[in-house]
Amino acid sequence: MVMIKNMTLPFHFSRQYIRFTRRIIGKELRLGTPVALQDLLVGISFLVIQTVVNSFGVTASAGVGIAEKVCVFIMLVPSAYMQSMSAFVAQNMGAGNPVRAKKALKYGVLTAFAAGVFMAWLTFFHGDLLSGLFSKDMNVITASHSYLNAYAIDCMLTPFLFCFMGYYNGCEKTLFVMIQGIIGAFLVRIPVVYLTSRMAGATLFQIGLGTPASSLVQIALCLGMFVWLEKKAA
Repeated sequence: MVMIKNMTLPFHFSRQYIRFTRRIIGKELRLGTPVALQDLLVGISFLVIQTVVNSFGVTASAGVGIAEKVCVFIMLVPSAYMQSMSAFVAQNMGAGNPVRAKKALKYGVLTAFAAGVFMAWLTFFHGDLLSGLFSKDMNVITASHSYLNAYAIDCMLTPFLFCFMGYYNGCEKTLFVMIQGIIGAFLVRIPVVYLTSRMAGATLFQIGLGTPASSLVQIALCLGMFVWLEKKAA
């Protein structure tokens, strides 16, 4: 507001122009609340996974904690694609140009996948170097690298999943995005992690497979939704 006050705008603007419209605010809440709720529940699911891993001991717990820090960096590219896809698709849907929105999804997936392959290579073969940025304990680095090997698989899946999520957010299908996210987190990721943790000799790599398993199911749901919407529009 301070910047606006001190800028010379190409149009007249004053405080009287600020209005709260119930209809618009209601629509924003209807679209935004499912996205916010999904982020909250997915975050909780990863806390549950961390709780399960804690039973493996201090080294494993520290390793997964470091791996999650590395994953924040790894997921920057697909997350950026998801956000930009959402904005671009929304603009084109609003302009009545769904064909261009679908092209954006296509090329977004292709280019994001190219970046995902590189990140998968970096994570799988050099996850120890990435983990070494946060710890100098070789046991912790080894544990973190084991967990990251499973995330390397997810690096090649998230370009599809995140681009689809951005596409559906732009199409105002945020409720579906929330539902598929909850299914992936609570019906796939957590059960796989828990059941794997009960196996004798379970490794952090096997525990980490819960994430790509969840992504596969979510991608299948997104593809099913895309086919259903195409048939509905035909």
